[in-house]
Amino acid sequence: MDIFMILKLLGGLALFLYGMKLMGDGLQALASGKMTQILERLTNKTIYGVLLGAGVTAVIQSSSATTVMVVSLVNSGVMSLRQAVGVIMGANIGTTVTSWMLSMVGIESDAVLIKMLKPSSFAPILAMIGVVLYMKAKENAKRTNISHLLIGFSVLIFGMDAMSASMEPLAHSPYFENMLVAVSNPLFGIIVGMVFTAIIQSSSASVGILQALSLTGAVSFGTALPIILGQNIGTCSTALLSSVGASKNARRASMIHLYFNVVGVTVFTLAFYGLNMIFNFEFLTAAVGPVTIAVIHSIFNVGSTMLIYPFSKHLVNLAEYTVPDDRVSNGYSSLHKI
Repeated sequence: MDIFMILKLLGGLALFLYGMKLMGDGLQALASGKMTQILERLTNKTIYGVLLGAGVTAVIQSSSATTVMVVSLVNSGVMSLRQAVGVIMGANIGTTVTSWMLSMVGIESDAVLIKMLKPSSFAPILAMIGVVLYMKAKENAKRTNISHLLIGFSVLIFGMDAMSASMEPLAHSPYFENMLVAVSNPLFGIIVGMVFTAIIQSSSASVGILQALSLTGAVSFGTALPIILGQNIGTCSTALLSSVGASKNARRASMIHLYFNVVGVTVFTLAFYGLNMIFNFEFLTAAVGPVTIAVIHSIFNVGSTMLIYPFSKHLVNLAEYTVPDDRVSNGYSSLHKI
């Protein structure tokens, strides 16, 4: 892996992250603040929170942005912790939409209609439309936001293609193959996915990079699975950072996000690898593509929500126990003074 390959990868990642940010900003601006209003009007039913969290995240393409929004609403007292827990669960489901969108990058066919379904085929058209709208937008805010949406999506796809192209030589690299074998260790793979996602502050980007890497044909199921699990924990870093210096309930909301993913990853890891010890899953050595990664990502997040949903109140209680009220944490010292 030479310096030029790394530079191409970094360039592709930069385009990917910028495109995602531009697209998300355009969508949020078009919504004219309605996203926040919807979250503010949540009922006490957790299921509605899950659905709204999933819908909002699917639109703005960032579970981190949704979770940070929730933390800020809890911090301001607009939303309770019991309302927040549902939105946080839904945000994890909504973030899988990005991976499904990126899975189309790997579409291969000679049919013109099928080829046009590939994002790299229609992204240039959207980019051109977006640029024309931007040039003619002048003071028209709606046109400007639509142009940001179209250009952002196109830049994201170009970044994805650039990352994929930079990684093609790795398919024949013995060093790279040895590295992937090491990552196949569940614990190490989870740590790698967690740390990398925490650094770039985006699970969608982290999953996108893994999908681009899978196009080389060198990524196995056993390698992808633990990395994806780690990515879900790593994405919690954004909410945790946003809660620094905030109210206790805001910090509790960020802890709910962390606990949700840690519990989900722990249960999934123990169950899956426990069954593997009994049945010896042969498919772990099979190569995976972008679609398979999207499937794994979706199964984990939807499965975790279904598993933890009945215990949402306990999740809130755990967060309250972790970040106790002052009178609880200082109870002993106050009693001692008396």
